[in-house]
Amino acid sequence: MNESGGPVACLMDFFKVPLDQLVVLHDELDLPLGGLRIKQGGGDNGHNGLRSLRRSLGSGDFHRIRLGVGRPPGRQDPADFVLRPFAGSERTEVDLLLGDAVDATEVLVRQGLPEAQNAFNR
Repeated sequence: MNESGGPVACLMDFFKVPLDQLVVLHDELDLPLGGLRIKQGGGDNGHNGLRSLRRSLGSGDFHRIRLGVGRPPGRQDPADFVLRPFAGSERTEVDLLLGDAVDATEVLVRQGLPEAQNAFNR
């Protein structure tokens, strides 16, 4: 994910996909585990993958489905936190979140941003 901007830009160019049709799903420290938010545009908020995408695409004006993973405990490094496996007690929540992310992506693509936000932002 950290260096995904170049490959995404190449694929978008090859398939002639406009920026407003790109949907990026990514982990989000600022949402609790299981939280989901849909938005368009915004900064990278320190997320290396989003930074790579913005740099390669020349813009951050694409759709985002932000998947909450929560904040690391104590002083744990955020990079270590997001790369660790989920605990067994978290698996059910993660599985539900991924199912919601699939459904949210489908609503976003078929019905548009306002409808997806109304249905899934929580």
